[in-house]
Amino acid sequence: MASVVGTFTVDPRSRAERRTRGEGATGWAFVSPSVLLILGLSVVPVLWSLLLSFQVNDLVSPSQWVGLANYKALAKDPEFRSAVQHTLVYTVLYVPLSVVGGLAIAIMLDRKIRFIGLYRTLVFVPFVPFVVSAAAQGVLFSFVLDPEFGAANSVLHKLGLPAQGFFSDPGQALYLLVAISLWSGTGFCVIVYLAGLQGVSTDLVEAARIDGAGRFAVLRHVVLPALTPVTIFLLLFQTINALQVFDLVFVTTKGGPLESTTVIVYFIWEKAFKTFTAGYSAAAAYTLAVGLLVIGVAFQLYRRRAAR
Repeated sequence: MASVVGTFTVDPRSRAERRTRGEGATGWAFVSPSVLLILGLSVVPVLWSLLLSFQVNDLVSPSQWVGLANYKALAKDPEFRSAVQHTLVYTVLYVPLSVVGGLAIAIMLDRKIRFIGLYRTLVFVPFVPFVVSAAAQGVLFSFVLDPEFGAANSVLHKLGLPAQGFFSDPGQALYLLVAISLWSGTGFCVIVYLAGLQGVSTDLVEAARIDGAGRFAVLRHVVLPALTPVTIFLLLFQTINALQVFDLVFVTTKGGPLESTTVIVYFIWEKAFKTFTAGYSAAAAYTLAVGLLVIGVAFQLYRRRAAR
């Protein structure tokens, strides 16, 4: 009911509406800088690059609309096929090795024994670089694996073994990048799996052991099914990271030697900022984006199916 103050009537509902509008305006005032930042640095560039993928553009001259010509050229480009192949090799090696290695180490560390905290620290310390940027790791290993002055060849020489080309050898460079990535990527999987193992029902584990199940049977029929959501997350996360690898390649090999480490994202950067074919580069970027979208949808469908 309205209340009368002097000769004015105050409606509580209108007062509440004004307060709500005022709170909404205050909220938008606080979030508007972030909204503008997201629009300016994410949404607008995405839409602009989509239009750019249908054009011939060198970022200087006026662009020319060519429709699907860039995508058709990509399908026939041997350099792009080579970059896709290198990226797939990197992904096929990095993803399962990091996930399986992280699971194995996490299971070893998930024990209730004396000094387990110390053991976890000692095992985890070698994987601390997962908090360090890939660029920093690349700089470090560029010095260590330098064919002429690096510490690695110095150690091999003292052991009486022949010197290696490392990043200058087309047959070794890509696999060295996988190894460096595993050094940091496995640590992330260890942490996530250790957290997931805390959620495995101890009652189910004890019931399985009472029924006569051995250690591997418990792992296969109790632990691994309970960790399925964690495993799917790690597979998706590591796959996306592997398909987008760039900074490690840029710092260490620059796509060489003989383009043996040119991956998709480095190919995109090279076409955009070295040969200045921005439209062609945008088409390659959207090809990768579609691939990532398909992979993400496939993992989500599998996760829902597994949940049922």
